[in-house]
Amino acid sequence: MNREKVNFSLNPQPLLYPRRVEPESGMVDATIAQAHSLKQALLDFVMDAEDDLAQALETYAADRTRAQKSTIPQALIVDAFLTEGRVGGQTPIDLFLAAHPDLSQSDRTLVESWKRSFTGLFAVEEILPDGFEWVNWLTNKHYIVKPASDKDASDLARLKPGEIVLTRIAPVGNEWMLSAPVTFLGKLGKPKLAVAIGNFRDAHKASLYSDAPELLEQAWQSVVKYHDAFLEFFGSDRVAMSGYELNKKMTEFSSLLSKRQLAEAGIDESKSIADLVAETDMSEEELAEAAKEAGVDAAVMKQALKNPQAAAKMMAPQVQLPDAIKKAESVTVLADPRWGQMLLPLHDRFKAVLQADDWRSVEGSEKLVRHYLTDPSINYFVWQQLAQEYPQAIERVLQDFLNRPDFQIADLAAVLAEQGKAIEPELPEIASVPIHLHTLFEDAIAEVNKSKPKAKKAQKTGFGR
Repeated sequence: MNREKVNFSLNPQPLLYPRRVEPESGMVDATIAQAHSLKQALLDFVMDAEDDLAQALETYAADRTRAQKSTIPQALIVDAFLTEGRVGGQTPIDLFLAAHPDLSQSDRTLVESWKRSFTGLFAVEEILPDGFEWVNWLTNKHYIVKPASDKDASDLARLKPGEIVLTRIAPVGNEWMLSAPVTFLGKLGKPKLAVAIGNFRDAHKASLYSDAPELLEQAWQSVVKYHDAFLEFFGSDRVAMSGYELNKKMTEFSSLLSKRQLAEAGIDESKSIADLVAETDMSEEELAEAAKEAGVDAAVMKQALKNPQAAAKMMAPQVQLPDAIKKAESVTVLADPRWGQMLLPLHDRFKAVLQADDWRSVEGSEKLVRHYLTDPSINYFVWQQLAQEYPQAIERVLQDFLNRPDFQIADLAAVLAEQGKAIEPELPEIASVPIHLHTLFEDAIAEVNKSKPKAKKAQKTGFGR
């Protein structure tokens, strides 16, 4: 972003890009080459801007860099800013269109369509004469993708079916073009692919289901549904007990959820698999598929189908809590229909710090405050709950710890944002995932356990990490 700046204005400006672009060789489709030239004009507009747009880009890039553990290419961040950035409620694309009224209607329609651009983790399905068929692993949606320049074409020439790439793509009519540099991940086995998807979730949360809003809505609905069941079972959105007791309770809770999932699949959980197969017109495969579509663990179904005598009743999947949680003397669980469930083994100790007249007199207090400020599991919702109970204590502690004598509780959101914490809810780990991802994670864990028979079973989350 260290480019020479020019004055930025929303006043109409002539658009300086070729009206017709001929590709340098036959490697790039002429329509795609023309779109690429227009896209470059959009990028130049953003990169050469000053004032509010420039500040918005710097802030967006800094926030993305600070919030992610992994390094994201700058070009990808800038490209994402075109659709995700905001300046006074408008996207950079909106500002570009307003500043260039001389654009033809077809060009305006094309630029407007780039609001659908997205970051994805793609598998190469097929090599085409002038491009590729890719499938987005997160949503299982297929795209015809073409290189936007001869350099893109040269870089992509090495791709083979089955390989994985991370990049952004933008629509051009019914096809798509590369919109950002490509990260080549090669061919990945199921365990490594599951890890790559988990890493993608961490680094590109806003792009998780960006090309499938219906999946995103279903995922958020599953969080609300889980929360309602949690309230029904535990009787409160805030509970505290030993890690041992919590592990037992979560196993019972998991059983309750499994029974409901079976009921939604039209399966009577009180009967054995053999009984169900005998009483319905469904084959064992169809019965397993019905349970799978309802979210019932496929491994459980397979075990019961193979050995009905050993599994006379439906088996519920077990909830595996981390060892640190299971062994904790006390664990506080906070539940919310948007933020999900937060498991806090140090919450009582942190509250003791806030309750003390001299917070530094509490053993390990400084380390604990730092943990609550920086650990990703201690999210904004947790701090909100604490701020409602101990507003003055939080002011006093953070004034001292951060060496900010003017800090007030109203500054809390800004301080937590500086620590890389999201101020708005992000899709929590308990959210349901599409069936194809659920199956991948199961298969990945099975492969890992098979290759390491003496190792402790890998613990699973919504994204198999």
